[in-house]
Amino acid sequence: MKNILLLTTSLAFVLGCNNVKQYEAPVMNKTEMNNFEPADYVKLTHPEWSKNAVIYQINTRQFTPEGTFKAAQKELPRLKDLGIDIIWLMPIHPIGEKNRKGTLGSPYAVKDYYGVNPEFGNEQDLKNFINEAHQLGMKVILDWVANHTAWDNVLVETHPEWYQRDHNDNFRPTPWWDWDDIINLDYEKPGLREYMTEAMSYWVKEFDIDGYRCDVAGFVPVDFWNNVRKTLDSTKPVFMLAEWESRDLHAEAFDMTYAWSWNETVHQICKGKADLNKLFVYYSWNESAYPKNAIRMTHIANHDSNAWEGTMFENFGDGLEAAIALSVVGEGMPMVYNGMEAGNDKRLAFFEKDPIVWKVHEFNDLFKDLFALLKNNSALWHAKWGATMIKVPNNAPTEVLSFVRQNENNKVFAVLNFSDKVQNVQFEDNLFSGNYNQFGSGEQISFNTESQLTLQPWDYKIYTQ
Repeated sequence: MKNILLLTTSLAFVLGCNNVKQYEAPVMNKTEMNNFEPADYVKLTHPEWSKNAVIYQINTRQFTPEGTFKAAQKELPRLKDLGIDIIWLMPIHPIGEKNRKGTLGSPYAVKDYYGVNPEFGNEQDLKNFINEAHQLGMKVILDWVANHTAWDNVLVETHPEWYQRDHNDNFRPTPWWDWDDIINLDYEKPGLREYMTEAMSYWVKEFDIDGYRCDVAGFVPVDFWNNVRKTLDSTKPVFMLAEWESRDLHAEAFDMTYAWSWNETVHQICKGKADLNKLFVYYSWNESAYPKNAIRMTHIANHDSNAWEGTMFENFGDGLEAAIALSVVGEGMPMVYNGMEAGNDKRLAFFEKDPIVWKVHEFNDLFKDLFALLKNNSALWHAKWGATMIKVPNNAPTEVLSFVRQNENNKVFAVLNFSDKVQNVQFEDNLFSGNYNQFGSGEQISFNTESQLTLQPWDYKIYTQ
């Protein structure tokens, strides 16, 4: 009886299906068809020279004993030799004196958006620095502070209505932070938007800068940045870096955003507070939520982390070199904070003069070799030019990171041990199989599905085709 019931039910289902009306795609014209075509989220055009670039942050006050543009200019050939393409200068403007922090104040408390801080030199010194960088084939971007100004910025007198007010109708520092040396601007005011756009255009037109790194970019409305980008690009193609972590900023305004989550996660892994599962979360979000044609900035240190959180040695410990390597061969544009190549092991004071102690260090050659690797392997390039990371499963998934990046021209296989143990690694799948040259030694090596690899604690291997 059971079999008869099943047969009857099956026949009824088949006969019923024959009566189901089949879906017929409607006939659409070309315009209607276009409604279903995928659109590129990133509407802006990245400068061609950014495709395999490396960025370097200069804290002018601490970069040289003199702390000037003129002294920094002498170091440009060395940075070119290191493999640097983009120089990011921390704010170059005069610093406010009212409510100043420390002796010299914060460069992010801007007194005049059209001025040059005399501590660093004069306008001609800055122009000479930029011209020299351009002659060496490097670009220069300025740090721009659009969210707030110093208490004694010229706008306080000329346009006090352009500032936010608190409940007592007083000028208002950025809420919830201890930034009491600055006061917030109000981007509900069209006049402020026009002024700020013209000020940013001024440095592109008159000093031939190549773009901006924009401080706390997420605190300023996105539509303002979108308009600024169009305005600047009408003068010359620029490169824009947002100190923020948001997909929205990539659409029309910024080429690159901070990969803060990457930095924080790798830091926690190196300090034993997380394992690779947390890094997989970052890479999953980066691949799935961010457009392919977006650039993320992978960095080990910057002026904030060095001054307030610790040196790169404090923050990354024995995993530092592996973290540096991943910042270059993983997805993202690597950034070097000045002094890293000299193994700077001190927290640089933020409001005082505290020059870097320059010395010969092995990191100089490490950076130089890694950057050359990046430039010569198109799979490691940025945004649309580079290849997506593909995870290679292994037998130590929470401690050893292994992945491939490949395109029609190049293939890179990277294995990094983010643990304090010797790892005998076996791999799954056959994506990694092939013949390679080992980064560093130049040794030729072949991998197949039976291959094993032994890594010392915090060791890494990079192989290229």
